[in-house]
Amino acid sequence: MLAELRELSREQRAVCVAGLLGWCLDAFDFFLMVFLLRPIAAEFHAKVPSVAFGITLTLMFRPVGALVFGWLAERFGRRPVLMLDVVLYAGFELASAFAPSLTALLVLRAFFGFAMGGEWGVGSSLVLESIPAGCRGMISGILQEGYALGYLLAALVYGLLFTTIGWRGMFVVGVVPAFLALYIRLSVKESPAWQRRERGAPFRGLGLLLAQNWKRFLYLVLLMTAFNFFSHGTQDLYPTFLDSQRHFTPRVVSTITVVANVGAITGGILFGLYSQRAGRRRAIVIASLLALPAIPLWAFAPTPVLLGLGAFLIQLMVQGAWGVVPVHLNELSPEGMRGIFPGFAYQVGNLVASGNAVWQANLAASYHGNYSIALASVAGVTAVVLALVTLGGPEAKDVAFGGAAG
Repeated sequence: MLAELRELSREQRAVCVAGLLGWCLDAFDFFLMVFLLRPIAAEFHAKVPSVAFGITLTLMFRPVGALVFGWLAERFGRRPVLMLDVVLYAGFELASAFAPSLTALLVLRAFFGFAMGGEWGVGSSLVLESIPAGCRGMISGILQEGYALGYLLAALVYGLLFTTIGWRGMFVVGVVPAFLALYIRLSVKESPAWQRRERGAPFRGLGLLLAQNWKRFLYLVLLMTAFNFFSHGTQDLYPTFLDSQRHFTPRVVSTITVVANVGAITGGILFGLYSQRAGRRRAIVIASLLALPAIPLWAFAPTPVLLGLGAFLIQLMVQGAWGVVPVHLNELSPEGMRGIFPGFAYQVGNLVASGNAVWQANLAASYHGNYSIALASVAGVTAVVLALVTLGGPEAKDVAFGGAAG
């Protein structure tokens, strides 16, 4: 495995870096919002669940972006569409800093979700179509954990800068990803699989997707619904739990979140690599079930140190399972539709799970602000459901990609 990684060409390494950074910076912009629910609510004289609806809107509009940008990627290539997408989501993030009202902010978060929805599918297909099959497991884990790395960076920026620049300044920092488009333009080559198709051929996809592949598509939507409850149910309101229920300072909240995401990055890479040897489904099931013993420590521990340990362990497993997702979905996608099929299925699953943040916030409110119960309930149920759904589905490990190297 490591020998195959060392044999990657300069162009293949560049596309891996672009895919990693694209998802990392996308997640960075998304997760800035989860740290800012209380200060935004205070400025606009609203309740936290009302502001958390901005997270729901972002998730709801991601399938629209996945469909639109996926169609464009099949029509015009992965590379130029990825550049366009990066610039758009960074632009909407910047615009959020100048929202004059909560309504305006919510509208901007919906547009941000539209742009964010396109990045994962286009970026993952560009990367996985450009590398040897034997590297897919590890690269999948690295690529997906760009998400955790983005969360980690958001936590660091929150801990270091929030008390100085406020929530609006945090969104200004979110324009940084726009510079990634320049790197993609200068260093990244187009997907070999896409290049071998007739350039500019009309997209056959949505009708074909529904008519000939609807069972596979619905299964992937179900799988990604469980996955998104697993990740968002353990991530989105955790900073609010640490802030509102435990009354920790921004620096302590930041530190625990950083520790959690170190666990996430470690888990994604380890289980992505493990999936190359043991299979995609087995790796997902093992990671999901191993999250269960970590829940009491993560949600109910009495001290910051123990909460940090619990956060590390649960994200090791949550993002361990997620590390297999890019390669699993791309391998299960029909040939010639990899630009749209996995990303659209992923984001429709996100849509189904999009109410999680508001639902969890309301559940916590019904228990007099006890986020521990809301967090533990979702995490426990979802871990079991995800394992069962994964066991009942197909696997296509190391299937040949039409234009992939190796």
